[in-house]
Amino acid sequence: MTAKEFLSSRQVEFEEKNIRADPGAMRELVEDLNSRSTPTLVVDGQLVIGFDPVEYEAALRRISD
Repeated sequence: MTAKEFLSSRQVEFEEKNIRADPGAMRELVEDLNSRSTPTLVVDGQLVIGFDPVEYEAALRRISD
């Protein structure tokens, strides 16, 4: 399962950015988020770097509480 599939399966709206096609997205990833990995998920200002379903669930629970 991918991050995109995970979020879609839970009907979570998200914005996907293509760092290969969009230099601004790459700059945001590296400079603003201090990440060099994809996926990088930002949930209510909190970062989850890499795809970890347990961490994704925890981040989504925090915003639904």
